[in-house]
Amino acid sequence: MESLQSPIYAEVYRFLISAPSPEAIIGFRASEAIQARVRELLEANREGTLTEEARIELDEFQHINHFVSMLKIYARQQIASSSGGNL
Repeated sequence: MESLQSPIYAEVYRFLISAPSPEAIIGFRASEAIQARVRELLEANREGTLTEEARIELDEFQHINHFVSMLKIYARQQIASSSGGNL
């Protein structure tokens, strides 16, 4: 259950419990602090200096990024269907 304490998961959970509109879901972006951490992890990965703990953290970021991407696809579909497909 360690991932429940991950900053990116916490950020996404807080966003989702705010009951965002489909438009807000589409506009959601991780905070600058989270984005900076991802850049650090990706750089360490490129340099071959990523620790096992950091690899797990990077994997979490990749999983949540996929989840948020899927949410955005569904939000766009909901907007399209409620507007009669006039997007």
